[in-house]
Amino acid sequence: MTDSHSNELPEVVPSPCVSICALDGDDVCVGCFRTGREISYWGRMDCAQQREVLRRCNLRINGELATCLIGEQA
Repeated sequence: MTDSHSNELPEVVPSPCVSICALDGDDVCVGCFRTGREISYWGRMDCAQQREVLRRCNLRINGELATCLIGEQA
């Protein structure tokens, strides 16, 4: 019996970028709702961190406060 998971590619979390790149006064992109730092670090984050950023983006979309993930990692 073969292990069906052995040939799977690593999980990829797609970028939420919608090519409307403009930061508001709170350093949050008006297109994807990531902070400037989250955008800068996206390619260096692991999948769990990227999913957490997406969760925070959804909070921001709904008008809720969500701190920048990168500031917490320092």
